[in-house]
Amino acid sequence: MSTHYKHVIWDWNGTLLNDTTLCVEVLNGLMTRRGRAAISNEEYRQNFGFPVVHFYDYLGFDTDVDSFEQISREFIQDYEARWFQECQLHPDAVSVLSDLSAGGMSHSVLSAAKQEALNAGIDHFGIRKHFIGLVGADNIYAEGKIAQGRNWVEQLDWRPDEIVLVGDTLHDFEVAQAIGAGCILLGHGHHASDRLVETGVPIAHSLRELAQLLNTNATTD
Repeated sequence: MSTHYKHVIWDWNGTLLNDTTLCVEVLNGLMTRRGRAAISNEEYRQNFGFPVVHFYDYLGFDTDVDSFEQISREFIQDYEARWFQECQLHPDAVSVLSDLSAGGMSHSVLSAAKQEALNAGIDHFGIRKHFIGLVGADNIYAEGKIAQGRNWVEQLDWRPDEIVLVGDTLHDFEVAQAIGAGCILLGHGHHASDRLVETGVPIAHSLRELAQLLNTNATTD
């Protein structure tokens, strides 16, 4: 692993925000209303992926009846009605951000969530002060993260090899590769750890474990 990471680009959903269970419950609500069987958290974590439309195909949504846009809007509406009340940050999120900052690292967020939702979530949990930038999507389909990431890296003061992307999905690894950054994945989010291991990058099972990895790889230049 690089020994000179200076900046962390964080994913949001599943990485800092513990929302996997809510996503499964919202999906199951959509499926129940359509007469389909519910799925478990384990099945979700083994099969969820990007592009999200492929996951909806896997779940058996009839796109002749429900367009991807309709399903996406219904999901977002149900999710946003509940997440402030039902979701929390993963354990140690605030202390880890503070500790890494004290060690000389800066932070930003790159998310497939819509920009407005990302801004609202970061403010709701009172952690905006930790980030020099919040980069969300301009659509409700969780699309465009690689392009957004490339644009964001060009605006940062650090070289790509001085940046590490922290996420919880195989797509986060793909984004890290596309922008030339290092990558560490967390096994507590939307993808099961056994899927993440295939990438060959370090896997942490908690934010505290992640901090231990990063604290030995930071510099205060």
